[in-house]
Amino acid sequence: MKRIYPHIAIIAMFLAPFLTRAQTKLPTFFADHMVLQQQEEAAIWGWDDANQSITVEGSWGQKATTQADQTGKWQVHLPTPAAGGPYTLTISGNDKITLQNVMIGEVWICSGQSNMAMTLKGYSNQPIYGAGDAILDAVQSDIRMYTASRVPSVEPLTDLEGTWKVSNTENAPGFSAAAYFFGRLLEQTLDVPVGLIITSWGGSKVEAWMDESSLRNSGIEEFPTEIPERAPHQAPTLLYNGMIKPLIPFTAKGFLWYQGESNVGNADQYRKLFTDMITLWRNDFQNTEMPFYFVEIAPYNYGGRNSAYLREAQLKTMLTLPHTGMAGTMDIGNCTNIHPGNKKDVGRRLALWALSQTYGLNGFQYSGPIYQSMEKTDDHKIILSFDHAENGLSTFGQPLKGFEIAGDDGNFMPAQASIGGKSTVTVWSDQVSNPQVVRYGFSNCPETTLYNMQKLPAPSFRTDMDVE
Repeated sequence: MKRIYPHIAIIAMFLAPFLTRAQTKLPTFFADHMVLQQQEEAAIWGWDDANQSITVEGSWGQKATTQADQTGKWQVHLPTPAAGGPYTLTISGNDKITLQNVMIGEVWICSGQSNMAMTLKGYSNQPIYGAGDAILDAVQSDIRMYTASRVPSVEPLTDLEGTWKVSNTENAPGFSAAAYFFGRLLEQTLDVPVGLIITSWGGSKVEAWMDESSLRNSGIEEFPTEIPERAPHQAPTLLYNGMIKPLIPFTAKGFLWYQGESNVGNADQYRKLFTDMITLWRNDFQNTEMPFYFVEIAPYNYGGRNSAYLREAQLKTMLTLPHTGMAGTMDIGNCTNIHPGNKKDVGRRLALWALSQTYGLNGFQYSGPIYQSMEKTDDHKIILSFDHAENGLSTFGQPLKGFEIAGDDGNFMPAQASIGGKSTVTVWSDQVSNPQVVRYGFSNCPETTLYNMQKLPAPSFRTDMDVE
């Protein structure tokens, strides 16, 4: 028989209430080196004992108090100052947690598939152009990046796996290249710290980043009840549950999105799916006008599937959904590599949208030329007019390529084209006597050379595209 020592039993009884006491716990993205969105009521949350009083205090002089609910969950909204730091953030409940080296600045949530996940060190035998200099310069930047681990889930999770990293030459090779180049230009132009939260998975479909309700709205009825052994990143809801839901409602300025390649096969559905996903995320993060900037999928050989229709779905989204913007990539693709190395221009073009449309800077163009209208001429030509080309169009010394023209029979022929007035292109073909429709860059890997005067490329388009 096991002997029980009375004094040990008495001590255990005395300590029991303390041993079962809940610890004050925070999600992993509230941690040392983090960035909070400036001049906002920043949402901060965690867990503790039921009904436990909680105080959250920033060393910039603001404090918020609340009480945990019956499940132990608590949340406050803490006013943040103009950009600056470093500060401390102290959370007092059952325990006292002090977060060190907290910066206040601009925060962006970055998601998508492998081109967003691709780090400055590149993939095997697939480099990032200019990465060496970017890594060396990283010690001069005030950028912090949180990269979430890849975790699919059937049920909504409450936390991510990841840590904040400060920009330096040791950490930068593991930073998302597109996001880093975006953040670097913001940091240099606005002179503020920048926080980038990366939650992405290579090869993921848009359906994986949406909840069940939104997907049912798009006609999808089958959902996983367990994690599939193969391609969980393509199964509906699993990445939303595991890699977006835990982050809600983190206070951020906007979203960056670099995805679409895995949906080339259902491009006809993509516009609605993509629009519904953006709307879902905006509602989740409690800002129906939250900026959402995304990358046009670049030219690549998809075999028998024409990726121009997916790019068209992206263009339609930009033209119909407010507070969205598309960074063009028709000039920086790679027909044999789905991971083009020029992520610096991708990040720069995303940043131009943000600097103009979110931060209100003027004096520069932020979009490539966008087809606006067409006019037929008496000499069997079509004149195309473009927005975002106020100072004209150019090929920057290259032949003007990428245009096709068709008559009533719908058979497209390679077309000749010339830049006319400030924002027009004239298109014709001697083989088409009664032209009706023009399209540009409308294949997997076309040669296209149309830019505005700030060398931002025109996206692929067709004049008979329905944007309703």
